Amino acid sequence: MAESRLKDIKVLHRESLSVREFFVHYGKELALELHSPDGDLDCFIAESGIHRPGLAMAGYTKVYSSKQIQVIGHTEWNYLESLGPEARSKIFESLSVFRAPMWVVTHAQKPHRELQDMCTKLHIPLFSTTQHTFEFVKFAQRILEEYFAPHAIIHGSLVDVYGIGMLFIGDSNVGKSECVLDLVESGHRMIADDVVHISHVGNSIIGRPDPLIKHHMEIRGVGLIDIRSMFGIHAIRKVKKIETIVELQPWRSDVSYDRTGLNSTEEMLMGVQIPKIVIPVAPGKNLTVISEVIAMNTLMKMNGQNVAQNFNEELMKKIKAKAKGELDQELFHFDYKNWSYYE
Repeated sequence: MAESRLKDIKVLHRESLSVREFFVHYGKELALELHSPDGDLDCFIAESGIHRPGLAMAGYTKVYSSKQIQVIGHTEWNYLESLGPEARSKIFESLSVFRAPMWVVTHAQKPHRELQDMCTKLHIPLFSTTQHTFEFVKFAQRILEEYFAPHAIIHGSLVDVYGIGMLFIGDSNVGKSECVLDLVESGHRMIADDVVHISHVGNSIIGRPDPLIKHHMEIRGVGLIDIRSMFGIHAIRKVKKIETIVELQPWRSDVSYDRTGLNSTEEMLMGVQIPKIVIPVAPGKNLTVISEVIAMNTLMKMNGQNVAQNFNEELMKKIKAKAKGELDQELFHFDYKNWSYYE
């Protein structure tokens, strides 16, 4: 079989996120209030982590993650409050040799004057938020992980079939778009066609449509169609985890295809192993029904039921019983009292 197109995809990495963009896009959701001049927002976040500088404020800076967003929660704020102005000045004077991208004070607490002076001197954005520390850290961390996640662009189509994210790949003109269109008509949801933006978030590969193409699809001989306008809002999704890869290949008589499902294969996509199924495409083959069966079979495996493996185990039992000369028990499984058994 031909090598997969996913083998040599170019993985990209975002190097930084400006504090201004972070504030503009997420400031309202994170309930951020700016305590610095607007010009100080032109700083850049280069790491996805969130750091609480309690140890650094206590004097231990050997493992101080100063390049991350610094968060002063309820505990840190009360510690600073207990010290008094002179001690706080010494703390932030020692921390001024480090340059964090931004500081955030949670629980609607007012930033101490000494912290504000350090941020003003170094032109570091200072914020406060009404959110609790755990809440802010959870959401901000999620935002940064998504933004800094390794990402790539691949040629394929992504569909949600019975809740399973199925990525269709294959040569041009093999029938990917036609298969996706048929699935959408059957009530399933399209995420992207032709161009899929993927990112490695956590232990998953997440797929999205191209920002320009969005939910449009090109059908040769017809042209561009808008899936959302044609089939309705229920026919699309903005994002979906990729759980199965389906590679469509033109059928060849000299290629041996899996017929039992025992020899399951996986595709390494951006460091994540994803189950892969190769489907030979031939005239008259109903790819829509096959795709639905693949999705349902995947759901069964997720719930601990492997049909191919169970069948193979049952088959081996029959073979061993036959080798021992035992009769097939199915011979005795009939209702001898019911004369209409055969009707």
